Amino acid sequence: MRQPSVIARRVAAVSVSLVLAAGAAACGPDDNDAKGSGGDSTPHKGGTLTVLNSNPQQDFDPARLYTSGGGNVPSLVFRTLTTRNRENGEAGAEVVPDLATDTGRPNKDATVWTYTLKAGLKYEDGTAITSGDIKYGIERSFAPELSGGAPYLRDWLVGAADYQGPYKDKGGLDAIGTPDDRTIVFHLNKPEGEFPYLATQTQFTPVPKAKDTGTKYEEHPISSGPYKVVKNENDGEHLVLERNTYWSASTDAERKAYPDTVDVRSGLDSSVINQRLSASQGADSTAVTTDTNLGPAELAKVTGDKELAARVGTGHFGYTNYIAFNPTVKPFDNAKVRQAISYAVDRSSVVNAAGGSSLAEAATTFLPNQKSFGYEDYDLFPAGASGDAAKAKELLKEAGYADGLTVTLTHSNAKDFETSPEIATAIQDALKKAGITVKLQGLEDNDYSDKIHNVKTEPGFFLAHWGADWPSGGPFLAPIFDGRQIVKDGANFNTGLLNDKSVNAEIDAINKLTDLDAAAKRWGALDKKIGEQALTVPLFHPVYKRLVGKDIRNVVISDWTGVLDISQVAVK
Repeated sequence: MRQPSVIARRVAAVSVSLVLAAGAAACGPDDNDAKGSGGDSTPHKGGTLTVLNSNPQQDFDPARLYTSGGGNVPSLVFRTLTTRNRENGEAGAEVVPDLATDTGRPNKDATVWTYTLKAGLKYEDGTAITSGDIKYGIERSFAPELSGGAPYLRDWLVGAADYQGPYKDKGGLDAIGTPDDRTIVFHLNKPEGEFPYLATQTQFTPVPKAKDTGTKYEEHPISSGPYKVVKNENDGEHLVLERNTYWSASTDAERKAYPDTVDVRSGLDSSVINQRLSASQGADSTAVTTDTNLGPAELAKVTGDKELAARVGTGHFGYTNYIAFNPTVKPFDNAKVRQAISYAVDRSSVVNAAGGSSLAEAATTFLPNQKSFGYEDYDLFPAGASGDAAKAKELLKEAGYADGLTVTLTHSNAKDFETSPEIATAIQDALKKAGITVKLQGLEDNDYSDKIHNVKTEPGFFLAHWGADWPSGGPFLAPIFDGRQIVKDGANFNTGLLNDKSVNAEIDAINKLTDLDAAAKRWGALDKKIGEQALTVPLFHPVYKRLVGKDIRNVVISDWTGVLDISQVAVK
């Protein structure tokens, strides 16, 4: 997932919503027992679930959505070949079958993937879902007017780089074969052992060609999931979903679909959302949010209220906030300067600036601290919680800066507690102790994004963050450290401009693995190898704290999304 400040849609991955936006066990028995106060805690079918969100569910078309694991609200309407396992914590980071009978069958070198659809799959109108519908759904995602989804298919599918979608090219993609109505075969340019993860993206949603209305399809997409869209006002600001009577739980082991109706209301201020969830009056008693966290001040109030504290779900999404260096800019071309800053950083003050230990966990690795990413616990520049100014000064002396130096740290002015002034100031204060004077350059969010993602304007020293398109080291390390992904005339995310042949070769070697556990170990080892070059200073991983209404049951929070899974919620 690209940085939220660049492409807001990717925040839905975290809010899954987003994007974007996006640890160890996601929740324990105490902090995730948000099942309502008193009465029967067993989940039952029926009732209306209200969703209170800040961001509208825009572009409600499977071609245009950029989600992780199929998204949250979108996954109630759109089923895909595979999906995320709807379980708490670590188990929820696994990929499992959805429309398909398994997670895919690769050929020997993982360049061809074959899927078989389950029998009896139907749309909301009772017609059968076919492999041709999935092929068409993918093809329409290439249409320029339906852009916005994950870019991988254009890169991975044979002959897809210049494809313009079925509206302009009636021939379709030869890389996708459909030998019969239940079989679909994908031919890839190179080995991709993580294709089952990609098949969770909404671009793999079946779309019946006869019902495709182009850019208007988002107003009433044809449901393959447990709910259908009966209202979509103001481009996703108000969505109403009702049961799809042709959906069958016998073909869907993941979605519980307890409520009869899901009423999604967006465009609300985050403080208002939390106030309404806290009060839980009327319909708000059976309400949740898929994109609004508790802030530091709100969390302090909630923590002091036993009843409210019992309604807080805690989750971790694969996401890292870090300092980025551009080694083509002096003095950051000197590895010892980068190492000195790594030692000088006071992570305890950074964590406090991010809202405290309840909302942020100190990081010394670029990969998030979850098994699915291949997390390997290491600290190459051990400075304790508060930094090691003496070691930093020693390295600066070796680098030729015995009298210290002055540098500029670029950050965003957005109040996001990630790349914002609070974090920048904490770093400024810590580095001062090591003899490094830090001047702060705060930019408005769009200007900041444009500056740090342009190779020609990228500063030498700035704040950045990265979230996962799926819970694996691949989409985490490759965009940031694969030299072949450096973009010179567009949005670039390889902040350290690293083009190391051995790193590139190892990325290719891991991508060939279809044993995801074996691949994870290799990603962890590669993370450590790259870390030795001190091209980033990992700062912290965010923790998500979200309230639910008092009559909400069955809160499930996985390590894939880090937030409540709306497909599991019951309202009585």
